[in-house]
Parts: sequence; structure tokens; C-alpha cells
Amino acid sequence: MNKQRLHTDPTHYNQLTDRYSPPSDMKTCLLRSFWVGGLICTIGQGIMDIGIHFLDMSVRDAGSLCSIVLIFTTALLTGIGVFDKIGQYAGAGSFVPITGFANAVVSPALEFRREGLILGLGAKLFTIAGPVLVYGVGLSVIVGVIYALFIH
Repeated sequence: MNKQRLHTDPTHYNQLTDRYSPPSDMKTCLLRSFWVGGLICTIGQGIMDIGIHFLDMSVRDAGSLCSIVLIFTTALLTGIGVFDKIGQYAGAGSFVPITGFANAVVSPALEFRREGLILGLGAKLFTIAGPVLVYGVGLSVIVGVIYALFIH
């Protein structure tokens, strides 16, 4: 088989993928993803309820508290190596909620911490977060201008 065919033949790629990929039990993966993702969301709802009913917060403030606690907890668990094990077990169930964003921000930074606080940790911390923050801030400015000009 020549190299050209190797790079352009999708059936060959599919055969290699089937040969070297470990088989997965779809039902087990879905069940794990569902219950772990559901547990994360239930914990988040519990944090919101505590904020609303016990700390006398507005729904908006309780939502902010929920986000802060989940992001901090995920960053901490990623830093000590626990969240990666949860991710291996639950798959997308642990990465779809806001916890996935926190893990995506912290993981690259931890990988490059040996290069120092500024060039390693500081630079890699924004590898994933940078584009998301730029998009969020940019879009919020556009929406704010539209709101100020046409709605308010």
C-alpha cells in the first residue's frame, strides 16, 4: 500500500481505528455520564438553594455563588488529580456542566507549571480561557451597544 492511499482512504483509517481502539460498552458509558452529570447539577442546585433559603440571596446572586463554588471545587480537584479520574470514569457527564470549563482552564496550566509562574502557569492558564473570554466580552459589548441604541 502506498503512502498516498494511506492518507486518503477513509476505510483504511476506520480499520486502523477499529483495530487499535478499545471497545466500549455504550450503555455503561451513558449511565455513568448521566448519573455523574446529574449529581454535579444536583450539587449545583443544592448550592443555589442554600444561597436562596439560608443565606437570603437573590436568585441571581445564588447562581453566581453556585458557579463560583463549582469552578473553585473543580479547579482544586483538577490540581490534586482527582477530577481527571472522575472524567475518565464519567466521560462527558463531568465535562458538560461548568466544571468542564474549569478543568479545561486549569489542566494546561498544571502541565506547564515547571516552566515557572509567569511563562508556564500564567501563559498556559489562558490557552483555553483566552478565546472564551474574548468572545464573551466582545459579544457582551455588541449586545450592550445594540441594547443601548435600540431598546433602552
